[in-house]
Amino acid sequence: MLRGKRIVLGVTGSIACYKAADLASKLTQAGADVDAILTESAAKFVTPLTFRSLTLRPVFTDMFDPNSPMAEEHVALARAADAMIIAPASATTIARLTHGMADNMVALTALATKAPLLVAPAMDSQMWGNDATRANVASLRARGVIFVGPAEGRLASGTMGLGRLADNDTLLGALRQALGAGGDLAGRRIVVSAGGTQEPIDPVRYIGNRSSGKMGFAIAEQARDRGAKVTLVCGPGALATPYGIERVDVGTTAEMADAIGRATEGCDALIMAAAPADFRAANPAGQKIKRTGADLNVELTPNVDIIAGLRGGFVKVGFAAETESVLVNAHAKIAKKGLDMIVANDVTAPQAGFSGDTNLVTLIDRAGEVEELPLLTKHEVADHILDRVARMISARR
Repeated sequence: MLRGKRIVLGVTGSIACYKAADLASKLTQAGADVDAILTESAAKFVTPLTFRSLTLRPVFTDMFDPNSPMAEEHVALARAADAMIIAPASATTIARLTHGMADNMVALTALATKAPLLVAPAMDSQMWGNDATRANVASLRARGVIFVGPAEGRLASGTMGLGRLADNDTLLGALRQALGAGGDLAGRRIVVSAGGTQEPIDPVRYIGNRSSGKMGFAIAEQARDRGAKVTLVCGPGALATPYGIERVDVGTTAEMADAIGRATEGCDALIMAAAPADFRAANPAGQKIKRTGADLNVELTPNVDIIAGLRGGFVKVGFAAETESVLVNAHAKIAKKGLDMIVANDVTAPQAGFSGDTNLVTLIDRAGEVEELPLLTKHEVADHILDRVARMISARR
């Protein structure tokens, strides 16, 4: 989503300027062309040379620079931008934008651009909570400016509160969402499940599996980047919630079934990448089971098959994580579960297991068409799945 995009990065006066340097680096590593603009105040915290070294591109500071490589920099940058982000954005900059003032290079370019404009505030919590700042933010939001953050935490003043610059993963996610807003899934509602579930044996122990949730999270992110409104239903895990995605946390398979049932009302597609436990303890103990030296027998009973029990006009995509007879088992699940497509993979194959960042899968649709994909990152696999889902949604509509 970021590769080949022209991103204008406005940096204004705040101690959080050092984080903007890392953002410029991450954008460049993602393949974006980054044009950094620093206000006079920002240059007191971090030098233009820092951004030039990270982006390998000219850095703009003076709107009257006679030696600039661009004529009318503010207009040229504004026209060329695919998106502009101001990070950090001071209270003064937010006020400038609200009132259309163009007395520095950042505000001037923001005023001239028609590209998506994202603003990431960073200031003391008292300044962020001031009525004037709140009114300015509301005014800009009403005009379509996208605010990202601020976050809560320790501030430069040493106090705790709301006013920290959003972390760079959040800022990158916001940029990706803004750039993909008009994608082939714009206006669609996609529900994605991710991770495993935990079925209690007692209050301490549970039955689970090795699912990391990475595949489901990758699908959710890529769907967001293509314009979809995404609900992510996920089992227990430590993965951070991607920006712009509604997350619903569950523990057991029954809880996941209930959450997905609610989330799929009126949706366009369900992509069931989760690995809910097939069995649960028939009679979980109310207290921790003590070690006695004797054998412990746990009676298991089947859980509900979540995707097989769902009915509706939405596209249904399932996953088949197998250890043998992968394609045979996957084909059988399509009819049994009423799927439009299944994603089959051998979880014992090298670099295709639960916890890795790559996957090796085969896509099989209801008509029997088989597409074997090479080893890809999970985000690349997600895009192949979503290519098919987008076509099926369009055909169904």
